[in-house]
Parts: sequence; C-alpha cells; structure tokens
Amino acid sequence: MNIIIIEDELKAARSLENIITEVRPQAKVIAKLQSIESSLKYLSENRQPDVMFMDIQLSDGLCFEIFKSVKIACPVIFCTAFDEYSLEAFKANGVDYVLKPFSKSDIADAFKKVDELRNFFQQSIMPDLTGLLSQITPPSGKKSFLVFKNNKYITIATNNIAFFYIRNELSTIMSFDQQEYIVNQSLDQISSQLSPDQFFRLNRQYIVNFSAIKEVEHYFMRKLFVKLVIPTPDKLLINKEKAPVFLNWLENR
Repeated sequence: MNIIIIEDELKAARSLENIITEVRPQAKVIAKLQSIESSLKYLSENRQPDVMFMDIQLSDGLCFEIFKSVKIACPVIFCTAFDEYSLEAFKANGVDYVLKPFSKSDIADAFKKVDELRNFFQQSIMPDLTGLLSQITPPSGKKSFLVFKNNKYITIATNNIAFFYIRNELSTIMSFDQQEYIVNQSLDQISSQLSPDQFFRLNRQYIVNFSAIKEVEHYFMRKLFVKLVIPTPDKLLINKEKAPVFLNWLENR
C-alpha cells in the first residue's frame, strides 16, 4: 500500500508516518508534501497512491484547492485541528478524517474504514468529492486568534476584531477598542479561516468585519467608499468589478 502525506508541519508529518508504520507495517509512505503547489506538481507527474492523508489547512491555503486541479482517484483521509469544519459529510461519502492531535487508534480506525471500502474503490467508483467539498466550509469561522504582544501571548476573540490589514508589510489586527496586534499569517491564510458571513475581503490590504461597517458611499469611477465605526489608516475603496459582490454580501449575509 503506497501512501502520500500532505502536511505542512514537518513534526506532524513525521509523527503520522511513524504511526502509519506501526499500524500498517506493509504500507510505504512514498511522499511527504507540504503545500498545494508541491502537491499539484507531484500529482501531475506521478501515479496516485493507494491512500492519501491530507491536512486541511496548508501553508498556501486550504487543501480543497488541490481537488479543483487534479482528479483524485483514491481514498483521502483528511486531518484537521479545526472541528468547526463540516466533517460529517465525509462519513456519509466514504472518506474519513482524524482530528489533531491524532492517536494510534485514530489512524487504525481510519485504515479500517479504508479496508471496508476497498471493494468500492476497486470498482473505480469514487464519491462525488466536488459536491462533498462544497459542503466543507467553516460556517462559524475561527473563534479567536493567538497573538504575541508585550512579551505575552494573548487570545483575541474574532468578534472583537474590526478589521485585518497590512501595516508595514505585516498582517495586523485592529480591534474595536483600537488596539493593534501583529498576526504571523498572510491575509490569504487569515481570510480562509474567517466566516464568509461575518468578514469580507475588500481588497489586497483589508478584511473587514460586517459589524465594523458604518456606511458605504459611491465614489469616483464607480468605486465604493466604505466607512467603518473606527478610523482606518487608509481610505477603504472597492473597485467597480468587486462592488456588486460586496453589495450583494451586505444584503444577503
């Protein structure tokens, strides 16, 4: 049995490989990949394995992007540290998951399910992963962010965040009480963890909380000017192409 591990944390990947070797001595981990980019390259150049273990959140985005470019023809066991994802959809469609930190029994149970579905997969009838993935969204989003300030680790509740923005090339939180905190993630990574009902990516520099929006005005060249309940370092403008999407979000969230 050939296995691929897609996991951006090297320690977690090594731990998973060790457990796999214990649970299935005959199994062989043929590749350990750390990103969407490296996974797409590998899968486009090599035969697919018998089983994949795939972390949901990778260094360059959510692993679901892989399925948009490559047709996966083997069982996938998803790994995640975020229980807010709608993972029950996998149970009904023959794909399992393990919640981090995973144990030896978790991996053993996952392999047991793969064994039970072996005949199904040998018939080359795969579950509809496209429909499955459309259900895998974080409806409530990440509840808090861990930041480091004044030599202390602090947890900032997401509901208390007015907006995220780039300041001096660093991703920064601005809270409703106008306190700033540096976040060691890109805005793309942050955006993927937020509730799409609560937060909107205005442009490359800003992600705003619906609760922080005070009013919206028409601006030159069919742009929109967004004003928040607290001051912002920059004028928040939405280009004419994105303006209809933003207005639809305001109306239908």
